[in-house]
Amino acid sequence: MRNIKISPSILSADFSKLGSEIKNLENAGADLIHIDVMDGHFVPNITIGPEVVSKLRKYTSLPFDVHLMISPVDNFIRQFAEAGANIITIHPEATKDLPNSINKIKSYNKKAGVSLNPKTPIDEVVPILNEIDLVLIMSVNPGFGGQKFIKSTLEKVKELRKIIDSKKLKTQIEIDGGINFENAKMAKEAGVEILVSGTTIFKENEGNLKKNIELLRAG
Repeated sequence: MRNIKISPSILSADFSKLGSEIKNLENAGADLIHIDVMDGHFVPNITIGPEVVSKLRKYTSLPFDVHLMISPVDNFIRQFAEAGANIITIHPEATKDLPNSINKIKSYNKKAGVSLNPKTPIDEVVPILNEIDLVLIMSVNPGFGGQKFIKSTLEKVKELRKIIDSKKLKTQIEIDGGINFENAKMAKEAGVEILVSGTTIFKENEGNLKKNIELLRAG
């Protein structure tokens, strides 16, 4: 089994005390902090902007795994890079020129990711796999936390895993959406290396963050 990393989504955290929530996640063994940025336009929800990300940066040394669900995304790459993002992941549908947007992210010395919605084919990323650091497979339709996992998205993971391995690339596969203790195992078997989870980490086992992170990683 691959080395599995856990990237808790703060979408499920208590927004009135995000700083301490992030500290608690670090102490509980999280590998990254997943930050969902939504604009109410590209997806039907609004979350946080670069200023909040900048304020949160002082609470942890963990990498900020920032998922931009905003359009047009190019207008905000610089702001989130300067706010402290370590990984910036964007959607092909949110830019007119995906390779150019990837280059823009890299120009700020950040890791670049591309996210695929359930209906977005892997063809969007296959030609540029050697240019990006990760592919984020959405296993729900983006916009809200707590949705039910779409099992068919694991086929994308399997296809990507074969291509990445055959080309000996270092591109990582991340999955986000309805991840729990049961389907996390299926995701890992399919070839995922980074699990994003919000509801399961914050709500299961009476909110025992450390236990939930360990169960996701080991299950």
